[in-house]
Amino acid sequence: MQADEPITILTVAREAGVSKTTASDALRGSGRVSEATREAVAKVAERLGYVPNGSARHLRKASTGTLGLHVPEVLTRSAYYMSFVFGVVEQAARHDYDVTLITSGQRRSRAPRVDGLVLGDPLGGDPVVESLMATGLPTVSCEHFPGARQADGVVWSDHAPMLARLLDHLRSAGAARPGLIVAGDESDWAASVHRGYLEWCAAQGVAPLVRRVSFDATGDEVRAAARALLAPEMGGGPASGGGAVSSLGDGAMDALVCAPAGAATEVAPLLREAGAGVLLASCVDSAATRLADPPITAIDLRPREAGASCAQLLFDLLSGTVPAGTERVHPIELAVRASTDPRSWARAGRAGGQENVTSLQK
Repeated sequence: MQADEPITILTVAREAGVSKTTASDALRGSGRVSEATREAVAKVAERLGYVPNGSARHLRKASTGTLGLHVPEVLTRSAYYMSFVFGVVEQAARHDYDVTLITSGQRRSRAPRVDGLVLGDPLGGDPVVESLMATGLPTVSCEHFPGARQADGVVWSDHAPMLARLLDHLRSAGAARPGLIVAGDESDWAASVHRGYLEWCAAQGVAPLVRRVSFDATGDEVRAAARALLAPEMGGGPASGGGAVSSLGDGAMDALVCAPAGAATEVAPLLREAGAGVLLASCVDSAATRLADPPITAIDLRPREAGASCAQLLFDLLSGTVPAGTERVHPIELAVRASTDPRSWARAGRAGGQENVTSLQK
């Protein structure tokens, strides 16, 4: 064998002293091949570094060897969706599959050339999602699709009980009236968070303080929502509009839960400047919430694992090992940090205030 000769199934067969068909059957675990021959061929293949031709194998199986992955347009500035994508790609690679990314800006007249689809947090009313679900391709969604159709498989998390757990933690930390910034109900995740918050407020006899923002809210939009919830302390007037409900007679907001990814880190400086001692928590964890000052209490949605779980469910559907309509619950976790400790938050507020004074003096 020449040093630069490509390692093919013929190379393995020649080195093992068997026919091409026998070598192929031995490596695929098919055909009438003795266990001794199978082991011998496998050892030769491993020694030579033989890698099966994935394209040829998928062609024999009438498969494209590719999954389609659709995520909302906020991908480029969301650590959550980047981690989710990596989870899908890694799991696909374990099955020798590639991944084609499809975004909502890609309107196409034909179905994508893929074996199946993963939809990351599909939004109701998204025409691209609607068209993808109408292709008839096997489909798995992360969270339920808030529309007429449903995916063949769903990986979802129980967000409402986890939010109740977070709110109970805030209450134990001394917060009597938490507020919420949340995106609209076009996302099943956001709708679950909103519903969980309202149910908790009703059970506790607390008047809700909610401010709605768009699913892809900018930092300016999030900060404007926070200012409205902090009123009248910041002169913004009662929190109204945008789906907000306010009753100042029930007391001022003393904790703020931010649902959109990145929102909590956007409003943290605002809370420090306000000096109102408002506790802060996020419904999405990230490196930014972990590294904030103080670190922000957050719900860890484990996006990488969620992506891998969605891809695996799709492979299970493609292989016929599970029926259409299968749903799997993806566990999530609460990470408690200093932002919901009144003492730590107060120290950060004083430090932030001193920084503001220094900045003004300059």
